[in-house]
Amino acid sequence: MKRSFLFSAALALVFTSAVLQCQQLTVQNGSGKQALLSRADLEALPHVKVATAEHSSAPVNFEGVTLKSVLEKAGVRFGESMKGKGLTNCLLIEAADGYRAVIALPELDPAFTDKQTLLVFLRDGKPLGENEGPYRVVIPDEKEWRYGSGR
Repeated sequence: MKRSFLFSAALALVFTSAVLQCQQLTVQNGSGKQALLSRADLEALPHVKVATAEHSSAPVNFEGVTLKSVLEKAGVRFGESMKGKGLTNCLLIEAADGYRAVIALPELDPAFTDKQTLLVFLRDGKPLGENEGPYRVVIPDEKEWRYGSGR
């Protein structure tokens, strides 16, 4: 099962879920250099919890990490390096079911916004279900924040 994220600056992220819940995230830049992040690498990042209503339902508690911290762990730079052409880079999120959404990288940078975009892996304290995991992108302040599920 694969999920991919692509940047206009030729940077790609690929989620892979293998047997025994061994989930990895591969970040590839335009020159082909790859950074591999394991589930343990992701869980070692500072966690963020959010309670938000899902499609007009009762609040759901999600836990994960900021998408910015994941990209930084893989070598993507934010802040001062995001000047000029860097402001035009974007992230294409593609779920296994073909759903796609685009996020401009400055929308992930606290220098430009207070909004947090999360890569979540827990729902109400439990791993995401088979039909939505192993990872999911959640933007709590958006009207339709569920940008990609794991399936």
